[in-house]
Amino acid sequence: MKSSFVLLLFSLLATGAYGQKTDYVPAPVADVNHVTDNTPDSINKALTARPLAGSTRYGDNPVLFLVGNSTMRTGTLGNGDNGQWGWGYFMHEYFDPEKITVENHALGGMSSRTFYNQLWADVLKGVKKGDWVIIELGHNDNGPYDEGRARASIPGIGKETIDVTIKETGEKETVYTYGEYLRKFVCDVKEKGGNPILMSLTPRNVWDDADSTIVTRCRDTFGGWAQQVARQMRVPFIDLNEITAAKFEKFGKEKVKTMFYLDRIHTSQFGARVNVESAVEGIRNYKKLPLAEMLLPETVDTVTGKTRKKGIPMLFTIGDSTVKNTDGDEDGMWGWGSVIGELFDADRLTIENHAFPGRSARTFLDEGRWDRVYNALHPGDYVLIQFGHNDAGDINVGKARGELPGSGAESKVFKMEKTGKNQVVYTYGWYLRKFIMDAKEKGATPIIVSHTPRNKFDNGIIESNRDSFGKWAKEAAETMGVPFVDLNEISGSKLQKIADESGLKEVTSYYCKDHTHFCKKGARMNAESVAESLKEVCPELAARLK
Repeated sequence: MKSSFVLLLFSLLATGAYGQKTDYVPAPVADVNHVTDNTPDSINKALTARPLAGSTRYGDNPVLFLVGNSTMRTGTLGNGDNGQWGWGYFMHEYFDPEKITVENHALGGMSSRTFYNQLWADVLKGVKKGDWVIIELGHNDNGPYDEGRARASIPGIGKETIDVTIKETGEKETVYTYGEYLRKFVCDVKEKGGNPILMSLTPRNVWDDADSTIVTRCRDTFGGWAQQVARQMRVPFIDLNEITAAKFEKFGKEKVKTMFYLDRIHTSQFGARVNVESAVEGIRNYKKLPLAEMLLPETVDTVTGKTRKKGIPMLFTIGDSTVKNTDGDEDGMWGWGSVIGELFDADRLTIENHAFPGRSARTFLDEGRWDRVYNALHPGDYVLIQFGHNDAGDINVGKARGELPGSGAESKVFKMEKTGKNQVVYTYGWYLRKFIMDAKEKGATPIIVSHTPRNKFDNGIIESNRDSFGKWAKEAAETMGVPFVDLNEISGSKLQKIADESGLKEVTSYYCKDHTHFCKKGARMNAESVAESLKEVCPELAARLK
């Protein structure tokens, strides 16, 4: 009993729990990521891009202040001009602006120490009674205490301190533990009558087991420390790290790569969206948290998958106007996705056509159309994916729906003319691979389809896409190990035969108004071509044909 008391007393003294300075201070957390964030090097420019604290306040409504680093607000200007996005950029979309406004005061490169010393005073000036402050810091609380970026906090939540002199400037500073900085934030907010919320860090694209199925957590470091401080200070704690990491494990390692851009810490727009949805999920599910009452209602899609019959798989078709058009006038334009149901046994397969005219693979994804299909997928379902007709146009001007050519991993940041916003644009094949990964993750079977042939002939030979979109579509399918239907080749061969035997006028009878869109007869021909190919490339789906 006596020895236990001695050990406890030693522990309290060693951690400075009585507020005493100690001779021993643990080494800072090692900077194992070696990711350089240049935001602090242009801090004056960055400060002009951040809002004046409290400037968005609407009447007497509260303000939600976001305090964090580059995972919350990436880049000097935070506008995605480097292809990276912080989750704070999208947070306002989830709250009712009639009840609360959101201000993102995060800045890349900041640790709990440097944010508190350099930026916090200005943010705190705008905080009023009833406001909310989310604090998510820790990614940069590493490296040396007294040189270089000099941003490390002492590991843990104790009361240790260390006096340092910054080698480059000669400035003297007392450094505290990570937990003590968090306590300072919390106390300051409470003193102003605000409501602090602590969050753990966003997860990195780092996996810590042999088969890469477990995302490295921060439970034993910053995440655990933040949670302990929240308990001490009796404030809400949302384990953002755990919520998103669990999603990442479900996504799988390959899909998670799309969540990051340029490195393993900073998220793409896809990853930022996952993180902000995790943050909102944490707020919504936290018991009796008043902030949740200011969220907009969750949108529920009651349309996609509505025709599902119990025990029967569904076939979803996605694509452009050659897959789904007006599809109502017997003499008008038709997409093959609206007639392919004529070929299947309705008692063994339910079909929904969610293609949309004028869409490329990129815009179908950007507009959230794919998300609705993705969310409706069940294990055993099928997805027929056909894009290409609209994927070669302008990228950032005009209709702004084009992609980079090819099927590789190339990408480039473009500023969109209409919106003024930056966007990373990938190759045509990249978007197809994303659809494939998402469908596989849900247990569905994705099937890539090359786009329908156009009524274009050169010296009597029908135009083919075998050296462009057909090739890239096939490469995406082969890379991901999924079925490929070469609709362009199959229907193109049929039309070529018709041209040879009956002339180009007969070929034109399959089209409607132009050289791209089909009449109902042409749509049925394309649907039959898909069905014929399925017998070879996807027999289990073909088995459900009439």
